[in-house]
This record gives sequence, structure tokens and C-alpha cells, in this order.
Amino acid sequence: MRLMYPMGKLLGRLCFGVFGKLSVTGPECVPPFGPVILVANHLSINDPPVLVATINRRLNFIAKQELFANPISRAILTRFGVHPFDRSGRAVDIIKLALRLLAQDQPVVLFPEGTRSPDHTLQKGLPGAAYIAMKSQATILPVGLVGTENFPSWRMPISLCRIGVNIGQPFTLPLIEGRPSHEVLQSMADMMMTRIAALLPEKYQGVYALPSAVDPEAADAEAAGPAEAREPVTG
Repeated sequence: MRLMYPMGKLLGRLCFGVFGKLSVTGPECVPPFGPVILVANHLSINDPPVLVATINRRLNFIAKQELFANPISRAILTRFGVHPFDRSGRAVDIIKLALRLLAQDQPVVLFPEGTRSPDHTLQKGLPGAAYIAMKSQATILPVGLVGTENFPSWRMPISLCRIGVNIGQPFTLPLIEGRPSHEVLQSMADMMMTRIAALLPEKYQGVYALPSAVDPEAADAEAAGPAEAREPVTG
């Protein structure tokens, strides 16, 4: 059963490569070891398998508990690094799960928007992902996904599309001492989202639309906003 992940990875690359004309940029940016938070835009249910197929680390995902109701799906999801959470429970449980995985030097995939984008453009990032990143001080790996929304299963055999996985430079959030305010967390979430936006075509950038030839560091500074988000603070 330990072979299921690498076999699924190989099958995914073959499937998305043939029917999705898969292209990957920046694979050398993936840290080969250590805790990593992979943050990406969320276009469709195809996003997790595309990431499994293209990222050269054994990834972990956090998904709603309902997906594990069927014993067969539960067995498959578990072997592909998917961990269940109860949506009726507390958000802190998701945070604890992510932090536990990161403490074990495992990569964790987070979609900062919280759900799939209804119009396939970037929505406002939520502060939860930023809190996990700040609490763990893990390396953040931004990824821009393109075209996965055009890969519905019923069209796969007859319609080709183009899928792009654009991997950016890893970075870390500024160190914040004490308990960060909601405003600081939101500014950090916006910083993560601007990094993702820089990896996407303009039509996907949504609320994080960037000027052409934007400097990612300048975008980070703008997203950081208040001075307390840019310098260590105590609380």
C-alpha cells in the first residue's frame, strides 16, 4: 500500500500530461526536506491530484470529514495523505492538525481562500492559513494553478485543455512576537495571496490583480500594511 502514492503520482502525470497538456514551471523551487506550507489558488476538485502529480514531496491535505464516509474512499484518501476534519467542530482543530504535521517536517497543502473559487479568480485570503504559517514558522511555497477547472471527467477523453502549475520562490512570513491581531493576520494572508497572484495570468488574479511586471517584494510590503505587520511586536 505504500506504493499507492508514487503509483498515483505517476498515473496523474500521465493522465494530466496527455489530456491536460500539463506544464510545470519552477519545480526546482520545492524545498527537498523540512516543513513546508504549500499555498495555492483553488479552482476545482482536480487541484489536489494535480499537486500530487507535480510536486516532488509527499503532500498532506486536510479535507471535510464527509469525504471519508465510504470505506473505500477513506482507504484511498488516507493513503494519499488526506486528513479529515469535522466542519461542525472548531477551527482550532484544523490548526492543531496542520501544526502537528508541520512539526513532523511534513509538507501541508492549504488553500487560503478556504473553498473553491466560484468564478475561478482569486478570492480574499482567510487569516487561518497565515496563523498556521506564523505559528509554525514553516517555509511557504506559493503555487499558481491554471486550467484545472477545464478538466471535468466527462470531457477528458474527447477534449484537451491546458493545465499549468507555476511554482514560486519559497519564503517565510515576518516574525511576530506575542499574539497577532486579526489585522496583522489578514495582512499576512494578503501577502501570501499576492505571491500566488504573481504566478497567475491576469484573468485569474481577481481581488489581488497586480500591475504588470510587479515586484513581489513591493507587493509584499503593500500587503503587509501596518508597521506592526512588518516588525516584531509584543503583546
